[in-house]
Amino acid sequence: MSILRALVFVFFLTHLTNVQAQNTTEWQRDTLESYVNRPNDAYEQYNYKDAIKYASTLIEKGHEYNYDYYEFLGYDILGGIYSETEDTIKGRIYSEKALELARTTQADSLVAWGALNLGILYSDNKQTYAKAIEFFKESISLNEKNKDYDEVYLTYVNLIWTYLDNNQIDKAYTVLQKAEALSTKNVDSLDKLYIDLLYGKYYLAKKKYDSAAQKLENIAFTADKNENTDLAIEAYEDLSKLYSETDDYRKAFANLDKYNQFKQKAYTLKKLEETEKARAKFDLEQTQKDLQSALKEHAYSEELISKSKSLTTLLVVVIIILVLALFGIIVFYKTRKIYINNLKAKNKQLSIANEKAEKLSKVKTKFLSTVSHELRTPLYGVIGISTLLKEDENLKAYADDLSSLKFSADYLLALINDVLLLSKMDAEAITLFKIPYELDVLIQNIVRSFEFSLHENSNKLHLQIDKNIPNNLVGDPIRFSQILINLMGNAIKFTENGNIWLKLILVEPADSTTCKIKFIVKDDGVGIPIHMQKEIFNEFTQIENKNHNYTGTGLGLTIVKKILALYGSEIKLTSEPNKGAKFCFQLTLKKQTEQNKKIPVINGSLNTSNEPKEGNLAHVLIVDDNRINQKVTQKTLERRNIKSSLADDGAQAVAMSKANDYDLILMDINMPNINGMEASIMIRKFDKNIPIIALTAVELDEGREEILNSGINDIIHKPYNIPEFLNTIFKYLPKEEMDLSH
Repeated sequence: MSILRALVFVFFLTHLTNVQAQNTTEWQRDTLESYVNRPNDAYEQYNYKDAIKYASTLIEKGHEYNYDYYEFLGYDILGGIYSETEDTIKGRIYSEKALELARTTQADSLVAWGALNLGILYSDNKQTYAKAIEFFKESISLNEKNKDYDEVYLTYVNLIWTYLDNNQIDKAYTVLQKAEALSTKNVDSLDKLYIDLLYGKYYLAKKKYDSAAQKLENIAFTADKNENTDLAIEAYEDLSKLYSETDDYRKAFANLDKYNQFKQKAYTLKKLEETEKARAKFDLEQTQKDLQSALKEHAYSEELISKSKSLTTLLVVVIIILVLALFGIIVFYKTRKIYINNLKAKNKQLSIANEKAEKLSKVKTKFLSTVSHELRTPLYGVIGISTLLKEDENLKAYADDLSSLKFSADYLLALINDVLLLSKMDAEAITLFKIPYELDVLIQNIVRSFEFSLHENSNKLHLQIDKNIPNNLVGDPIRFSQILINLMGNAIKFTENGNIWLKLILVEPADSTTCKIKFIVKDDGVGIPIHMQKEIFNEFTQIENKNHNYTGTGLGLTIVKKILALYGSEIKLTSEPNKGAKFCFQLTLKKQTEQNKKIPVINGSLNTSNEPKEGNLAHVLIVDDNRINQKVTQKTLERRNIKSSLADDGAQAVAMSKANDYDLILMDINMPNINGMEASIMIRKFDKNIPIIALTAVELDEGREEILNSGINDIIHKPYNIPEFLNTIFKYLPKEEMDLSH
């Protein structure tokens, strides 16, 4: 309903700026009125930054002059802007504050507008659908009392839209007839288009495709001709859905393409970036550190995208140079004399180009490592602090907000990991580790991670593991887990009220060292169209699914395909629309032997056998140059009654280790002056026994061996999950000095 929210907001500002507040001096009114007009002008030009700035000033001045009317306008303007930019939480907070102020003024027109805007906000959530209807009806009642039929018509349109969104088709039609009657009394071409648009949506919901197509095609043509972006977005989106339902996929794709063009036109990356900056500036006085962290993450993401594009352009240029050089060699080969005379020159050019390519590859690898660290470091603070706050009994009232914050941070971390992993694969910088692990523990941890999403989509998981498959294996459990997690995540995402199967079948009898296993991930969901079955393995490709709401980058199957290539295997797909999908692949895995057997790494849950007994508190030294990271780690240890001290850099860590007796050191790697590895080497000169664990956000694929060779006992990757973190430190802390009663 973003189109109607924008319509209501602009109409609202235009209407209310003509209302005069009571008991205001002339100069005060002029001052306040100037701030009412400015956000209106800025908003119409998509300049949300200035619109938010002027609205916040209007709130301050209205409060300073003790005029509830202008304070109401400021909050209502902010509510409209944040709602338009899809920040519904802030939009609802500001709009509720506006309605509260409107009720104190006892002005029916203000209450009616406030109720209308809140109705629009609540209508976006099916859980608050009934409350949205109440607000719409309150607004209609007050406007009918004041005989303000323009506003009654506007509220009718929003009410119709809400009924249609919630499948209340007949109720929508009843109100639609009333709205049409009002629009004919005061003829306006734009009003007529909105009525036609709603009729088109009504006919589409009723499966009256001919009538719907007639209405929507006319609207799309008119909106395209008049460059009415909002109407075009709605019309082309509905036309794409209509032709998809009637199996006219060519028209469906064409209309979807037009929809995307207008969508991009309406909201460019530049406007969204300015919106985020404006929000950070205004909310700095209220939310401070949380919003600053979000702004930094956005800046890092933009920087990553920008630099990745630059590197890609450079790679293309190098490839073109190599191709041209090769072409030149072939041409000059026709004449032996010319070939001999020019061969050395061309070889020299090739040598220079190869050197550039190698340098560029090293720069890209270093860039990926640096970006990975710089992105994960602030995420460590966000995820860690949100986790600690969720555990705080005094903050139960904010549990949902904290869960949303942690979910967003986890999702951003997963997205970053996917993009970096794909980039490293393209650069052939990924190798498979040889680590002992237990197959049943690994599978159970993967299954446990999907319990919530299975329940959310009402799906049932069927797990079948061949009893003849050896349990103790040696390989790369992380890459192996990524394959199954991506395949199972896709199956669950595209299946509702259905079944998911995960099968492990022993293909060949295991010999003394290896076994060949067939893996099958199957579902009975919507399936995959035949024409899409090859394309879905391409980067950023997703199939259209009109029955499900889901998020994703379209990288999952690309990553699966590339990881399987490292194993020397490939994936096979069998699927039909509405009959589910079946993914199969085979892996040859190594068994554990006496030569390669080590203690398996335990992931995902706390190993209670490692829990130390009660006694004197252990003392841990936390070495980190980031104060937020220090706080997160220290709070995590305090929750387990573990005492800790803080060092800001490597030099301070060495000095404190000499002066104090610690049970364990948590060492960051990237620090100024003396880094974590250099500090560990210096500590080992006078203390050979103290456990040192690297707590770092650096990429481990390239640096793991170097870190361990510096005298560090183990590595924990940031952002970590708490059970994994505790399992690792419990292995090294003296049990008799610990108290895990908390």
